[in-house]
Amino acid sequence: MAFDGTAEYSLDAKNRLTVPARFRADFGAGLVLAKGIERCVALWKPADYEGFRAAALEGMHPLSQDARKLQLYFSANSMPADLDAAGRVMVPSFLMEHAGLGKEVTVIGAGDHLQLWDRGAWADYNQQLHDDVLSITSSLGHPA
Repeated sequence: MAFDGTAEYSLDAKNRLTVPARFRADFGAGLVLAKGIERCVALWKPADYEGFRAAALEGMHPLSQDARKLQLYFSANSMPADLDAAGRVMVPSFLMEHAGLGKEVTVIGAGDHLQLWDRGAWADYNQQLHDDVLSITSSLGHPA
């Protein structure tokens, strides 16, 4: 199942996110919380995160400086987690800081994973995303 859609949530006092009910079964075997490339927190199924990491490093010599930096970024800025009985996951402070998360958040589907954004930051980014997609599609000859 692809992760899609957008939903607004509030983190609780312990910085726990209630994962949307329709995605909880996807994370039944655990999940990986990771810094997103953008200012967000990514929620991955563990095997999918490993596949993402492998794809990012594919074709790079493991001793190259760029490969070492990417490997370090992915390893140091992710952590395994589990949903509690209520379908919540605690977001650690280093990820909260990276994404600039406050209490009000937006969970978005990103195809192969979910992303957690500060609600205001997502609104701004989504507007820029819309503008970028218009430019991208027109350059491909596919009008928006």
